Amino acid sequence: MLDREILLEKMRTTPYLPMKAKIIEAQMVTSKEKFFRIQLENKINLGHTPGQFVMVSIFGFEEAPISVCSSPSDKGYFELTVRSVGVFTDRLHKLEKGDLVGIRGPFGRGFPIDNMFGYDVMIVAGGLGIVPLRSLIRYIMSNRNDFGNVQILLGFKSSKELLFEEENKEWMKRAEIKFNCTIDRADSEWKGNVGLITTLIPGVDINPARTYAVVVGPPIMYKFVIRELLKKNIPDHQIIVSLERRMRCGLGKCGHCQVEGVYVCQSGPVFTFNDLRKFKGECHEKAV
Repeated sequence: MLDREILLEKMRTTPYLPMKAKIIEAQMVTSKEKFFRIQLENKINLGHTPGQFVMVSIFGFEEAPISVCSSPSDKGYFELTVRSVGVFTDRLHKLEKGDLVGIRGPFGRGFPIDNMFGYDVMIVAGGLGIVPLRSLIRYIMSNRNDFGNVQILLGFKSSKELLFEEENKEWMKRAEIKFNCTIDRADSEWKGNVGLITTLIPGVDINPARTYAVVVGPPIMYKFVIRELLKKNIPDHQIIVSLERRMRCGLGKCGHCQVEGVYVCQSGPVFTFNDLRKFKGECHEKAV
């Protein structure tokens, strides 16, 4: 068996064992977020679906779940964008090009790409929610003929928190894509929209029966964004969200991400709004 096949088999059969991976690019992209391009042993592909996550470990220290922000179409590497929010991510931010990390995964259920083929796609990202959605956007761009119209709505607290700014400019220039971005608080340098991301949705022209709306952002955002999407008559099963839960094992064993008997690391993190209606507790209240 070839070395590459051995490594792939290792990933499939030993999900508890991290694979060694090398950081081949690392740079700060805002004051809080750092971008990493990572290469697995032997340059094998991660094989993820947009919306999935990996468990990243610093050897001898700890591990944490991180969303993948690159497309499966990007071969030989994958990308992460990490916000510094605690001890692990602070330490991860100190790693640079050439350093090694451990990778388990990919884990979880990603965006339902197969169901979305031929449909229009409306992407709504709040803040760090653009990270997993970048994976979906880049996949759509690489397979443009498989999808209908594309609308991208982004919302950030301030212009200093904008992520993937150069890519935003590229998306804005593409004639077949409708792009809009807003910030909560304007400064002297900002020339675009000001206001919450929900202010962008009423002006969007869509065919609801032919549209998938994919929403990722802080939990408080879902309730208000979904209300606006329902006003547009998008069916519940065509409204897609990704839940933020602190995954620890990625395998549905530890129970840390469990919501009413559902293991988010396995059944999610991607759910339809129809799925969320079945939850009676925390997730339902945040989204309805």
